[in-house]
Order: sequence, then structure tokens, then C-alpha cells
Amino acid sequence: MARLYSNENFPLPVVERLRNLGHDVLTIQETGKANQSMSDEDVLAFANKEKRILLTLNRRHFINLHKQNQQHVGIVACTFDPDFSGFANRIDEALRKEYDLSQKVIRVNRDQQ
Repeated sequence: MARLYSNENFPLPVVERLRNLGHDVLTIQETGKANQSMSDEDVLAFANKEKRILLTLNRRHFINLHKQNQQHVGIVACTFDPDFSGFANRIDEALRKEYDLSQKVIRVNRDQQ
């Protein structure tokens, strides 16, 4: 399963569901780095140092970092969805489809039902 790092505003119920699905998810809160106004560059650098794929709702900024040729283990850029279980399942499904996310961005969008 994937090693993930969730950005500060990422919903904890989604993190918990991903853990139940077998993913190793570390939150920014668990690292003691929450509420420190870390730059997106620093968040991505920490994820890379820990060899974790970044989970974020801050799509535009992290996609821009990716386009600037930032080295990274992978980015999962998501659209917020209040259906946390469905949200986590879509992330899980997207991760299972990719063998290697290095230098890639995966977009996980809200279910359009």
C-alpha cells in the first residue's frame, strides 16, 4: 500500500478510512508541523524527505509546483467531497492503478452523482 502524507486541511475521516484500507498515512498534525504557516514548497519537501506521496486539497498550488519541475514522490490533488468514505475509496482506487507515482500528479475529483 501507499505511504502518504496529508496536508493540513485534509479531512481526518478520509485519512482514517485510507488507513483502514491499508495505507500508511502520516498527517501534518502528527509531525508537529501544523499551524506553522509552512510554505507549499516546504510541505512537499517534507513529504519527499519521508518518501511519502502528498495528499492535498490545495490542488492549484501543488500542481503548479509539479509543473515547475519540483522533485517529488507523488502528489494526489483532490477536490473536497463530504462523502468521506467514497472520497477515500476513490483515492484508494486511483493509487492502486498506479505502480509508481514519482514525479506524477493524480487528480481525484468529487463524485458527480
